[in-house]
Amino acid sequence: MVSTNRHIIDKSLVAPFKSRQEHRKNIELEEARKAGLVPAEVDKNGKEINPHIPKYVADTPWYIKTEEGPSLEHQRKPESNVNGKKKSQYDRGAKLFQALTYRKGACTNCGSMKHDAKSCTERTRKVGAKWTGKYIAPDEMIETLALLSYDEKRDRWNGYNPSSYAHVIKRYELHQEARNKYLKEERIQKLEDETDDIRVDEAKADESKQTDFAKVEKRVRTTGGGSTGTVRNLRIREDTAKYLRNLDVNSAHYDPKSRSMRENPNPDADPNEQFYVGDNVWRNTGQALEFGQMNIHALEAFERGQDVHMQAAPSQAEFLYKNYKAIKERLTSQTNCTILEKYGNAASGEELPKELLLGQSERDVEYDRSGRIIKGKEEAVPRSKYAEDVSINNHTCVWGSWWKGHQWGYKCCKQFMRNSYCTGAAGVEAAIHLLEP
Repeated sequence: MVSTNRHIIDKSLVAPFKSRQEHRKNIELEEARKAGLVPAEVDKNGKEINPHIPKYVADTPWYIKTEEGPSLEHQRKPESNVNGKKKSQYDRGAKLFQALTYRKGACTNCGSMKHDAKSCTERTRKVGAKWTGKYIAPDEMIETLALLSYDEKRDRWNGYNPSSYAHVIKRYELHQEARNKYLKEERIQKLEDETDDIRVDEAKADESKQTDFAKVEKRVRTTGGGSTGTVRNLRIREDTAKYLRNLDVNSAHYDPKSRSMRENPNPDADPNEQFYVGDNVWRNTGQALEFGQMNIHALEAFERGQDVHMQAAPSQAEFLYKNYKAIKERLTSQTNCTILEKYGNAASGEELPKELLLGQSERDVEYDRSGRIIKGKEEAVPRSKYAEDVSINNHTCVWGSWWKGHQWGYKCCKQFMRNSYCTGAAGVEAAIHLLEP
C-alpha cells in the first residue's frame, strides 16, 4: 500500500500565475505610472493610488480576504458601524432597563438580565434578588465591536469618561477646605490664649492666611531644572534682615542667594545683648554634631578596610555607627563594673579597707640574721604576662643563668648550647674537664 498525503489548498490564497511577458508588461506599466506618462491606478472606491508607495505596503496580506483589485483598505484604521454610525469606543456604565421585580432567567444575585450569577460583579448578597425581589440591578449595555484594532480590543481605558471622577476630586477639595478652616481657627484660638491682655482683632486674624513665610519651596538654578535645595518663602517681617545688623563692608559676609551669614556681624558687642551671632553657632549644636561624628566614623572605618561610604550608602553608615556606639557603651559599662568590683566605689559612702587607703597590711613576716624567713610568708613577687620559671629538656635552670668565657649557658649542667638536653652532674664534670688547662 502506498499512502499519500493530500492537502487542501485554498486557491484564493495563491497568487495567479503570470508569464514572463505579463510580468515585463507590469514592470513597464509601473515605471510609466511613476514617470507620469500613464494615469495612476484607481481602487474600488475611485481613489487614486500613489505609484511611489512600496510594493510591500500596497499589496494586501495573504491572511486578509478582500475583493479583487488594488486597494489600501488594509492600511486604514477599521471602524465599527453600529446602527448606521461609526463607533470605536464602548459606552461604559450605560444602562438599558431598570426592572422593579425579578424576571425569569435573570441573575439570581442582583436581578440583571445581561449576566448570570457566576459572572456577577456585585457583592454576594445574603439573600439574592431572586428570593427577595428587591434592589433589582439595571441591565447593562453589552456591545461587541468586531472591527476594532489589536490595541483597541486590549485598551482597558476604552470608553472611560474622565468627568466621572469629578465627584471624587470635589470631595477631597471640600475636605481640604474644611481642614484649612479648622487649622486657621486653632491658630487664632492659640493666639488669643497667649495674649490675655491684648485683644486680637478680626483684621489680624484674617492676615493669618498670608503668614505662609515658613512655606518650603524648591530653588532652581540650573537650566535643566535640577533643584539645588530648599529655602523659606519669606522671613518674618518683624525680624531685622541679617545684612542690616552691621553696615560695615568689612563685616561678616552675607550670601544673598542662600540668605545666610555664617560669622557674627558684631563680634565686639556684649554677648548678653546680641540677638544674632551668626549661622555657624547652629552648626555646632543639635544633630549637626552627631552627623559630623558619624561622618568621621565612616571615614575611619573605610580606612581600616570596611566597605562603607557616607555619601554612597548613608543608611548603612548610620546603622554601623549605631552598632559601634552600642558596643562601645556595653564595653564601657563592663569595664566600670569590673573596676568597681575590684576597688570599690568611693562615692557610695562605704568604708574602704585600710590597706587600700594607706598601702599597708597586717601581714607579719619575721626574718633571722641571715635573711631567712622564720615566721610568716614572704610577699609574692608579681609576675609578668610572659612565661617564667619554665624549664625544658630536664634542666633545672633557664638558659642564660651561667656566664663563662663570653658565652651564656645553663647553670645546672654548664652547657653553652641552647635547647640541649641536661646531663646533670656528668655534664658539670665534663665542662670542668674541658675548661682545665
